Amino acid sequence: MIVYPYEEFEKDVKVLAKQIRNNFNPDAIVAVARGGMTLGHFLAMHINTRLIFTLNSIHYNDTAKLGHIEIFNIPELSKFDKVLIVDDIIDSGETMQEILRILKEKFPKIEFKVASLFYKDQALLEPEFKVKKTDEWIEFFWEKI
Repeated sequence: MIVYPYEEFEKDVKVLAKQIRNNFNPDAIVAVARGGMTLGHFLAMHINTRLIFTLNSIHYNDTAKLGHIEIFNIPELSKFDKVLIVDDIIDSGETMQEILRILKEKFPKIEFKVASLFYKDQALLEPEFKVKKTDEWIEFFWEKI
């Protein structure tokens, strides 16, 4: 397990924001609750947008993977052309793959791209914007209450 402190997060957000600004410049951000919310907020500040939304996904109960994926509270995005989907980590990639499938079906004219702090090699998809590859479980600073 890797403990991911705020100081490292602060540096990594700047790296990620620069990648996004230079290569995509989204009209809006969708943060995947709960893991993507802190990152989504910081990215919105760095790329200077107030157009940030959330959707919910449930694929884990603590560290145990569930047998199904729930995606709900999907925001209305039809007035946008480019939307960035943000999550803290792309683990198996199953959740993000399902989120993309649902969003592309609901909003076929939107270009969606994914940003994540961490991703795993064996994931079903690699985010377009990312900072670190890992094979370990990450304990993010915002998970400590």
